Amino acid sequence: MDDDRTSPDTSEDELAERLTEVFDLVGPLYRRVQRKVEEAAPIEGLSVGVRAVLDLLRARGALTVPQMGRTLALSRQFVQRMVNDAARQGLVEATPNPAHRRSSLIRLTGPGRAAIGAVRAREHELLRRVDGELTMADVDTCLRVLGAMHTLFADVDVD
Repeated sequence: MDDDRTSPDTSEDELAERLTEVFDLVGPLYRRVQRKVEEAAPIEGLSVGVRAVLDLLRARGALTVPQMGRTLALSRQFVQRMVNDAARQGLVEATPNPAHRRSSLIRLTGPGRAAIGAVRAREHELLRRVDGELTMADVDTCLRVLGAMHTLFADVDVD
C-alpha cells in the first residue's frame, strides 16, 4: 500500500525497520545526555529530574504535578519527588490553584528561572558544536518523525 509515507520503492515493513533504527539511537542518546547533565549537576546543583521539571515550567508556566507527569510521561510520584527537591532548593513554589483546591500550581521562583536559564545556556553552547552540517530542514524532519512516534505511544500509561 503506497501513501504519502512510502515511496513505490519503500514498503511499510521497510519504514518500520528504519523507525526501529531511530529507537536504537534515541535510547542510548537519551542516557548519554542524562549522564552529561548529571556530570554538570555540581555546577547548577540540579538532577536530571529537577532539570526536566524546571524546563517544563519555564516553557509552559505554572502547572500541577499531575499535569507535569502527563506531559513528561513520568509518574506523578516521581514528579512530586522532583518538585519537592526543587522546592527545598528554593527553585519552585506551590501556589493556590483556582481550578482545584487540593492540587496546587507549581511555578518557578526567580532563582529557579536563573538556574534553568544557566543550564539551557550551557546546553546551547554544547549543542552549537554538533557536527554533520545539519540544516534547519533536517531538524524539522527529525522533530516531525519523533513527534509522530510520540503520538503513536501517547496512550501508554506511565503512572
